[in-house]
Amino acid sequence: MISSFIKGGEWTFSQYSQLSLSTISVYAVGITLIFFTTALLMMFRPKKVRVNKSNGRVFSKDDPEIIIIGSGVAGSAMATVFARDGRKVTVIERDLKEPDRIVGELLQPGGLNALIKLGLGDCVKEIDAHKISGYVLHSLDSKSEVVIPYSVCEESLGQKLNADGAAFHHGRFIMALREQAMKEPNVTYVEGTATKLIEENGIVTGVQYKLKNEEESKEVYAPLTFVVDGCFSKFRKELVKESVKVTSHFVGLLMHHCPQKKSNHAEIVLMTPSPVLVYQISSDCTRVLVDIKGVLPKNMKEYLLDNVCPQLPEHIQEPFKDGVINGRIRSMPNSYLPPSPIERPGVLVLGDAYNMRHPLTGGGMSVCLNDVFIWRDLLKTIPDLTDYESIIKSLRVFHLRRKNTHSFVVNVLANALYELFSADNTYLVSMKRACLEYFKLGGECVAGPVSLLSVLNPKPHILVGHFFAVALYAVYYVFLSEPFWAIHRVLYRSFMIFFTACTILFPLIWAETKTLLFT
Repeated sequence: MISSFIKGGEWTFSQYSQLSLSTISVYAVGITLIFFTTALLMMFRPKKVRVNKSNGRVFSKDDPEIIIIGSGVAGSAMATVFARDGRKVTVIERDLKEPDRIVGELLQPGGLNALIKLGLGDCVKEIDAHKISGYVLHSLDSKSEVVIPYSVCEESLGQKLNADGAAFHHGRFIMALREQAMKEPNVTYVEGTATKLIEENGIVTGVQYKLKNEEESKEVYAPLTFVVDGCFSKFRKELVKESVKVTSHFVGLLMHHCPQKKSNHAEIVLMTPSPVLVYQISSDCTRVLVDIKGVLPKNMKEYLLDNVCPQLPEHIQEPFKDGVINGRIRSMPNSYLPPSPIERPGVLVLGDAYNMRHPLTGGGMSVCLNDVFIWRDLLKTIPDLTDYESIIKSLRVFHLRRKNTHSFVVNVLANALYELFSADNTYLVSMKRACLEYFKLGGECVAGPVSLLSVLNPKPHILVGHFFAVALYAVYYVFLSEPFWAIHRVLYRSFMIFFTACTILFPLIWAETKTLLFT
């Protein structure tokens, strides 16, 4: 193979793509299996779960069984499904008005399928949601584009799947979810601010809160409390071990009547220095999110018009200018928080309070909804929610199930792709270019990555295999670009590409698996 590179004949990667991908996948799968085998052994090693319930609170029949702090995507969905399972639920939400955010507006097909399985599929039907059937990837460097449809995943897996996602105004979706929860007779909503977790004998037994526009503190008690108060959670420090790391900011605005490059496809523009994400969220509104690393510019309008607009595809430029000049520009920190919950009887943490990843791939809501689905299943086997030992054991099962089914791939893919698409060194730039060319090969080189991005088949070994296959493709271009006498430079650059790939992927894998090892 190397001789073919050096001779510079008619060798093409497509001839060997199947062999190369499978070879890399074997090693990748082996590495992944080592991580997961170790995690499994540590996960199921004999552990004594002891909770002292002596002199514990006796809950009355008027107390709810579950308190949920926060009524966003996860909180609202949990309230509905737990109530339908016969649980009595109280939801404490700071503000029940329609929220207005620039993220949480793209639901991947895997997330939409989870929403449907939870019985909440109607929540996207009456909010002028826009169907998302794939992506168009624009490369500024090569002045080319690649269409990546979700349908190739359905064909590859040979299954009948809902292979479309949905995009919508975040606030409309939240209000639809809350409306479903409020219809349930077992759900009580409280508009107020949770101020403190009440603890008795080491067990969280309730929540102290203040009603909106009131100063008097009130208390509500329940055997189990879910904290799902979002990315700016006030209880996170008590419930998770890791700290939030802000990787960049999304600067967002709305464009009106913006044409699409391909109907029902979101667009990612690989520009300098960071990517831009564009997707239609209603019949006449299109969201654009500009990623900015470091300190935000003081004159944002000037930065967007002078630095960002000229790099955008032509069909977006005029609506973008109009949105910058006449629209509302807002920013949101892009945060990274690997899952690392503290086992604390009587309380569980979920959603962005528990786990965040870069929003580039739009996987956050898919993770939340699939997490809710797992917890619904687990709690069905625990009729008495004061059985804290069983709940903690279920928490450990939850960690493993979510990693095997969705969270590992969504978290690692989001952060790895962001590192790739915002490449700031020579070797990452080589991988970014190779990534685009890799997608152009078609077949499994598109179907595999799409199955991960769409959360339709989020298998860790597929992620690792394709990531290193892209690195191999970058090495192929190194061989093509250098003369025979520069073999020493070829070997050095090839080594550095693989080394860079490892420095991106393995720390992310470790951040995901260490939760299993040290709980």
